[in-house]
Amino acid sequence: MLYLPRTACAESAELAATFTEEIAASSTADLPLQQGMAHGNVADGDALSAMVIRTEIEPGCIRIHAGLFFSSVVAGCACTNDPTPMNTNPEYCEAIFDIARDDGATTVRLIETSA
Repeated sequence: MLYLPRTACAESAELAATFTEEIAASSTADLPLQQGMAHGNVADGDALSAMVIRTEIEPGCIRIHAGLFFSSVVAGCACTNDPTPMNTNPEYCEAIFDIARDDGATTVRLIETSA
């Protein structure tokens, strides 16, 4: 499960910056990147970043609609003498993050975009 404790206690003015920092430091296994890919078949979270699109602050929960920027690769056999280099593909998906104010426990839902 994803935990964003710093975002859960952030003040309104610092919310977006704190959220993007915590997402960039998150594990790709905790995010729906694999399901959000359009070009590759393996998500690469090395250059993961987030953009806050909208926030809703309620007493017990913060809901953040965010765009996630990351890379993917098309994994093949990668044989020793295969001259084809492994290229990265730019990827983008959008997700809703529901962050509990008390402990930072976060549920993430991938949303469809009309891209």
